[in-house]
Amino acid sequence: MDYSALDDASLLEMIANTYGKLNVEPILNGALGTLYDRYGRLVFSVAFNLVGDIETSEEITQDVFVRTCEGAHGYRAQLARVSTWLVSIARHRAIDELRRRGVRSEQAIVDWVDGERQEQRDGLPVAEGPEREVETTLQQQTIQQMLASLPADQRQVLRLAYFKGMSHSQIAATLGEPLGTVKSRIRLAMQRLRDALQDCGMIEISLD
Repeated sequence: MDYSALDDASLLEMIANTYGKLNVEPILNGALGTLYDRYGRLVFSVAFNLVGDIETSEEITQDVFVRTCEGAHGYRAQLARVSTWLVSIARHRAIDELRRRGVRSEQAIVDWVDGERQEQRDGLPVAEGPEREVETTLQQQTIQQMLASLPADQRQVLRLAYFKGMSHSQIAATLGEPLGTVKSRIRLAMQRLRDALQDCGMIEISLD
């Protein structure tokens, strides 16, 4: 079977249908291996961006695809793309590692674990408490990095629109640029940010 011809959702459905069953290892390995080929580098990059060392990032990457097998039955295509789902697992796993390293005080972690209440989102646990605070900080840092990566002209119009509160017409007058050019730059910048947020799993954040 040519697994590379299958889309992501079909591969994940195949993993869900074969994981834990006998005599289907070739199918499971083929589907999982294809997903790994497509997104292993992305998952590693997300982990490395958070934890900052290669060895731990490699361990997280391997663990993400183990969890993919275990949680494939909980994936819902209407809620997120497979790539977004994988990135979300990677981010939660990396945050677990940061928490283990003592990003927050040990007592705060104990208090949180004792009283934690978890819900399910896309088949994954969503934590509250100190871990959520860590994640919020990381999200803010990620957005700042995304803004810094924009072309200078797009970053400039966003700064004027969202931090200075200027209208499109005011920005055009300030910069001496045609109104259509300003609108186009803002539109392109917003699309870049939306795509980047979606790719790193932050799909619930809106910049509108």
